[in-house]
Amino acid sequence: MIGFLDVFSSLSLAKLEVGHHLYWQIGNLKIHGQVFLTSWFVIGLLLVASLAATRNIQRIPQGIQNLMEYALEFIRDLTRNQLGEKEYRPWVPFIGTLFLFIFLSNWSGALVPWKLIHLPEGELAAPTNDINTTVALALLTSLAYFYAGFSKRGLGYFKKYIEPTPILLPIAILEDFTKPLSLSFRLFGNILADELVVAVLVLLVPLFVPLPVMALGLFTSAIQALVFATLAAAYIHEAIEGHGDEGHEEH
Repeated sequence: MIGFLDVFSSLSLAKLEVGHHLYWQIGNLKIHGQVFLTSWFVIGLLLVASLAATRNIQRIPQGIQNLMEYALEFIRDLTRNQLGEKEYRPWVPFIGTLFLFIFLSNWSGALVPWKLIHLPEGELAAPTNDINTTVALALLTSLAYFYAGFSKRGLGYFKKYIEPTPILLPIAILEDFTKPLSLSFRLFGNILADELVVAVLVLLVPLFVPLPVMALGLFTSAIQALVFATLAAAYIHEAIEGHGDEGHEEH
């Protein structure tokens, strides 16, 4: 799932851009270099943490193993609360990947001194500071939503788009995409605004004032990751529950 996210987010899916950016031209593909670099930094952190936590598993977890087991338990509880005991297990990896990637991406914008790394063009920032990344997350959530409904009902899942009348087909399709897309714009807007506020305060009052704002930014960044993952799970539950109930009624 992380590989698809990186490809989606690096290909400049959205045309909204602020300032100059670093692009790599590979054949006919135009890759967003800044997003690619910072996304793989976050992915690398997740891979290193996962390998370190599972390299020497202990009965009584300590250190990084304890931290990763706590994160896994938190993600399981989050997914179970949204999807229910019967349906949640297959979706733990997807929801967990969403949450951890967004969480670390958001925090990297506040904790990693990206501005100290100079590029030929543009500058580095948190992956979620770019609209292409958040739109890629929204598209993945939409695909998961469709897959959840399709795997539950087969081709009968798509009947809902022409009921009660086929005239509503475009509106029904648009509605399924706009829900996760609204999440992507909210995430992008909040992370971009947070980084801009901190940058301005550092320029104006470089010593003490930015510290409380940065602490607040860390808190809101964590909340944004939680909101995105929770609502993504809720949308998947909506696809499963709605069509699952219809299937019971037919029997």
